[in-house]
Amino acid sequence: MKLVFADDHTMVRESLARVLELNPSISVVGQAGDGDELRRVVEQTRPDFLVMDYSMPNHRAVNAIAEFLETYPRLKIVVLTVHENIHYAVQVLRAGAHGYLIKAAAVDELMDAIDAVRHGNIYVSRQIADKVWSQMRSQKDGQTGLGALSARELEVLKLLAEGRSLQDSAKQLGIKVSTVSTYRGRIMEKLSLASTSELVRFAIQNQIIN
Repeated sequence: MKLVFADDHTMVRESLARVLELNPSISVVGQAGDGDELRRVVEQTRPDFLVMDYSMPNHRAVNAIAEFLETYPRLKIVVLTVHENIHYAVQVLRAGAHGYLIKAAAVDELMDAIDAVRHGNIYVSRQIADKVWSQMRSQKDGQTGLGALSARELEVLKLLAEGRSLQDSAKQLGIKVSTVSTYRGRIMEKLSLASTSELVRFAIQNQIIN
């Protein structure tokens, strides 16, 4: 099985790649440290399996998943992340990812996740799996609440709830301040929120922030 590993932390990437290489059925054919490099490596190597970080430079995980699967429909994708956030997990699984793995458990669970996905299953890290499946079962098309937010709106919600200004949020996401303001308006409307304090309270209650 040809596998590509993408993570912007070199030590993490190289260490876990070495762990994978211990399995004689896996060949790590490429590594990448950002979104642009990842696209080039996948195009060059045409892997069977992709393990990629959720957050990297020049990379939006949800968009990347959709784009890769449109071009390479047989590709298996597991997202590796520091975010123990069930809503991020729901977003990437909805986009078509085959697994969501928390970095804190990566060494213990990485091979379990790969084996599960290779056999046609979806894998979610054990510490959040029950909540993720419960959230996905409860969500319906056209629902209100978090299920109505796009991946980008969820990112903006998190930044604003953490107390980031529009300017800081725009810089973090690489978009215009006016665009962040537009997203904020959509979020407030979709969630029926009237103030920043309500937004923060909503984020805490729904585990968007601690």
